[in-house]
Amino acid sequence: MIKCDIGFARKFIEDDAYFKARKKADNALDQLRDKTGPGSEWLGWRDILADPNDAELEQIGSLGEEIRAKADVFIVCGIGGSYLGAKAVIDALSPHFGSNGPEILFAGHHIGGKYLEEMLTYLKEPKEDGSAKNIYLNVISKSGSTLETALAFRILRELLEKMYGEDSSEHIICTTSKERGLLNKVIDEKGYRKFIIPEDVGGRYSVLTPVGLLPIAVAGIDIRTLFYGAVSAYNQYEDNAEDLLEYAALRNAIHESGKTIDVFATFEPELTSLGGWIQQLLGESEGKEGKGIFPTVATFSTDLHSLGQFIQQGQRSLMETFIIVEKPFSKLRVNEIEGDGDNLNYLAGRSFHEINTKAREGTTEAHSEGDVPIVRISMETLNAENIGKLIYFFELLTGIFVYSLGVNPFNQPGVEDYKKAMYRLLGK
Repeated sequence: MIKCDIGFARKFIEDDAYFKARKKADNALDQLRDKTGPGSEWLGWRDILADPNDAELEQIGSLGEEIRAKADVFIVCGIGGSYLGAKAVIDALSPHFGSNGPEILFAGHHIGGKYLEEMLTYLKEPKEDGSAKNIYLNVISKSGSTLETALAFRILRELLEKMYGEDSSEHIICTTSKERGLLNKVIDEKGYRKFIIPEDVGGRYSVLTPVGLLPIAVAGIDIRTLFYGAVSAYNQYEDNAEDLLEYAALRNAIHESGKTIDVFATFEPELTSLGGWIQQLLGESEGKEGKGIFPTVATFSTDLHSLGQFIQQGQRSLMETFIIVEKPFSKLRVNEIEGDGDNLNYLAGRSFHEINTKAREGTTEAHSEGDVPIVRISMETLNAENIGKLIYFFELLTGIFVYSLGVNPFNQPGVEDYKKAMYRLLGK
């Protein structure tokens, strides 16, 4: 179960403002369930959980195992929702150092020539035994024309075609729309394997489709457990969404009070990339028509030594949302040493999890006293099931909150503005 505690933030909101916002949240949930709100044609992220496609899960899982057994390197080529969700889950659930599976690299998420050039050099370098790396590439784009991804795919595809010749089609998997888009022309020509992005699922809501599930499977994470964790959350919130409604109402009331920034913070470095996924999910959904709370990401206690002063005593324009793991996943403890030269023997016998928890509790206390509204979102343990639940928690929260602002959560018209200017300057 995902727990949501708004107690450290509720005191900053008057009852009248909160109850007004709660009514908006209730209406927003009805719009999602009845498919009556703007953008309701993009609610496939709910439908896939209401009616799971076990055959597709099996197919993705099988290919993931095949690639995992053969590949030295697996490249995820995509931008925004085409890679952030997969990276969030992989970083949360994979070892920090070393792996018994392929190295997973990301490309196509910016236009940095140095990065891509160095990746090409690295991919060409032989392994320690002198043999060539076995490389697989998954390009993810519904349109196939997103510049960052298309450029990287062109360069990487050329490399794999030189390395494998006619067999390169076995090393390239495309995740794209069913029929439309430029990638389908390439697929038809080259015979690449293909997974379909549902037409009614937008990029930032797509982590539980083949977009995210194939890279996650290649990383060795149980995608069925992840997916059915989200299914269980879907069923739970269809029955009782009280926590989510309280959170959405609080966030709406805080928005109306003039707060403009939400710092999504975690004391677990494994969850930093999850914060990046949340940042896109909310930012691209709510930032319209002059509305929304700007989502940003921090990893504590690291960023307490850079942002902590501002959060504590700077302009009172922000709130914080803490993402918490309750049970430890490390047994590391502090040993007692003779002489106590570093003055740390007072911590002897304590686990790093306990010390980290006290740091979080102290930060919560200090920031709350510094007039920062704090929401705490927690899971009991860090595993695939709970990450699946958390994914749906934030997807549903986003839909409810953004509808309560009176805007469409599922489009992103502002994104097209930079593209138009960029293409004009490039002479397209």
